[in-house]
Amino acid sequence: MKRYLAAACSAAAGLTLLLAPGAGAAAGNPYERGPAPTVASIEALRGPYAVAQTSVSSLSAVGFGGGTIYYPTSTADGKFGAVAISPGFTATQSSVAWLGPRLASQGFVVFVIDTLTTLDQPDSRGRQLLAALDHLTQRSTVRDRVDASRLGVMGHSMGGGGTLEAAKSRPSLKAAVPLTGWNTDKTWPEISTPTLVIGADGDTIAPVATHSEPFYENLPSSLDKAYLELNGATHFTPNTSDTTIAKYSLSWLKRFIDDDTRYDQFLCPLPRPSLTIEEYRGTCPLGS
Repeated sequence: MKRYLAAACSAAAGLTLLLAPGAGAAAGNPYERGPAPTVASIEALRGPYAVAQTSVSSLSAVGFGGGTIYYPTSTADGKFGAVAISPGFTATQSSVAWLGPRLASQGFVVFVIDTLTTLDQPDSRGRQLLAALDHLTQRSTVRDRVDASRLGVMGHSMGGGGTLEAAKSRPSLKAAVPLTGWNTDKTWPEISTPTLVIGADGDTIAPVATHSEPFYENLPSSLDKAYLELNGATHFTPNTSDTTIAKYSLSWLKRFIDDDTRYDQFLCPLPRPSLTIEEYRGTCPLGS
């Protein structure tokens, strides 16, 4: 009987440890945030974290135009990785604001920015994304929630071009996701940041043949990189809530900012063409 009770207590203790929040992450990868992902969870409008937001005035912003920070309210899991997101030409933060709470609820601090002017070119937007990350990690009211060693960038249109510029300028970035990006520079051999390029088959402003495809093709062959071409989409598809953009962006950010291999399953083997995916290319395996 004593032997049975000891075994039962041991099993119960193991089960308690297994079910304790963060127990698996602490034992394996300390950067994992949230429960094990499923297709339903990465496609959901909101993840497991409650989200709050705070505004950054243009008057207090140095090197960019201000913006809104979205962040998980819980501090129980420690610090989070962070992402800065830039809008496109003539646009403001509102054009990509849907990504803020959606990504933050999955366990990131997300800074959706305004640029110094709505006419800023990609090189300027790249510098502004980096300035926003510096503000987020050094001066913002939520800086204590951010792991400054785990940062990424995203952006739409010229903000997508700026995303590539930021990754080129700051190799320490962990992930980059340009969305229907525009840039006169088509070659990016200097980039060492894992990059997911997202284009749209119906884009007439930054056609994939002259923008997203050459961006992807001219990233180093040794890089963790992927190219997702949206099916039935336009240049402005990233300006409204989109499940395909969200699920693959989230998976990419989780994999490379959080080093969370639980998300490999959504990126490798490569997703196949579907009603929402025209084409997907990539350099699996990940994390090499």
